[in-house]
Amino acid sequence: MALPLWTDSAPQAGTQTSDGGAYATAIARWEMLTRPAPEPTDAGGRLRADFVEWMQGLDAGWVTATPGLGRPAQLTALGNGVVPQQAARAVQLLAPPFPWCPRCTAV
Repeated sequence: MALPLWTDSAPQAGTQTSDGGAYATAIARWEMLTRPAPEPTDAGGRLRADFVEWMQGLDAGWVTATPGLGRPAQLTALGNGVVPQQAARAVQLLAPPFPWCPRCTAV
């Protein structure tokens, strides 16, 4: 059964499930659209960069497989990055309709 991309009901604060805690529904929804979610934290309880990469809808290794880029730099890059889906929607909403130009050629 497919879950909707949005819902009117959010998990109650403090609700815990076996995987994902209060965010299990959102994680399951995003997994259906992308790929299985990596573990969100490492053994020390720190946020994993590959989980952030997954949350942003990036391909596995898009940032985390960059040679010489450690975990702090990966998280910085991901935090300063633009989520592709949001960027695409912004371009759709903000790009003005351009009139046909006789001097312009199709690319």
